[in-house]
Amino acid sequence: MIDDLPSGLSARHLDEGDHLRVLGVLDAWWGGLKGAAGARERASLLPRLYFQHFTTTSFLVERDNGDIAAFLVGFLSQTEPGTAYIHFVGVDPELHGQGVGRTLYRNFFELVRSLGRHRVECITSPQNTASQAFHTRLGFTVSEVKPDYDGPGLDRVAFGIDLPSGPVAAP
Repeated sequence: MIDDLPSGLSARHLDEGDHLRVLGVLDAWWGGLKGAAGARERASLLPRLYFQHFTTTSFLVERDNGDIAAFLVGFLSQTEPGTAYIHFVGVDPELHGQGVGRTLYRNFFELVRSLGRHRVECITSPQNTASQAFHTRLGFTVSEVKPDYDGPGLDRVAFGIDLPSGPVAAP
């Protein structure tokens, strides 16, 4: 499915059985960002429905021993027919800088473009500066902080990128 991952890693589409496994890595991977409130917020962003209804546009990367190495939860917008949305992405911090995140994004871009989408959007919290830097490096445009975007006190930064019409190069 994704053949350009580092050695010892393989990818497949998410399935319902991955739900609790993915929730189980969030706190460790985000290093306590925003404390207990941040942990609850992250878990609430990944209800089981994503692992039931968006599996064909979402990916899980595993190590040879079956441990989760990364994941990307994305879907096609029903409201904006040319747009796809990346809802949540995580990469084991031990793998940062090894191209795993870029590979997931590139493969998501290729998949959604093959399904007629030409734009990808996503958001993050203003505190997640690593995510902001990553998206900037990939060529996403970055918004100013959007106060109360997801409710009172849930500020966000939005990203968007238009996909090329030709082959998707490594960002």
